[in-house]
Amino acid sequence: MKKLSVLFSLVAILTIASFTAKAQVSATATSSATIITPIAISKSIDLNFGNVAVSPSLAGTVQLSPASTRTAGGGVTLPVVTGTVSAAKFTVTGAAGSTFSISLPAAPITLTSGSNTMTVGTFTSNPTPTGTLTAGTQDVFVGATLNVAAGQAAGVYTNATGLVVTVNYN
Repeated sequence: MKKLSVLFSLVAILTIASFTAKAQVSATATSSATIITPIAISKSIDLNFGNVAVSPSLAGTVQLSPASTRTAGGGVTLPVVTGTVSAAKFTVTGAAGSTFSISLPAAPITLTSGSNTMTVGTFTSNPTPTGTLTAGTQDVFVGATLNVAAGQAAGVYTNATGLVVTVNYN
């Protein structure tokens, strides 16, 4: 009987010990973070519609593509002496292989020459609406439409606030 009692006691202790050991299981994970190169944008070339001639009685437009080609509409003609014609060029830099979104102005911007004004709107870009930082860089070209009033006064028209292009990592 004593042997049986010792045997039951031993089985009970081993059973309790095994339950306790199973309740104390754990695992460990490491933590890490990688800070990537901040995205940046800089202007390389300004947006310039070049020389434009306008009708005294008919308004018109000049569409400038991101490839720097112009198309006249309405009462606007494009003279043989083109002047400086260029889509805006921005260089985006950041983490190689990353993609980014491009945000162009939603509202027209105003160009002024003295008290005279014109607007520029309908902005387009290449690439659009996203780009890829191949080798950590990509150029973004921006075109737009210039709205010219009938009989628009001669002058050099510029904007004070600039053409703002925003980029963000995707």
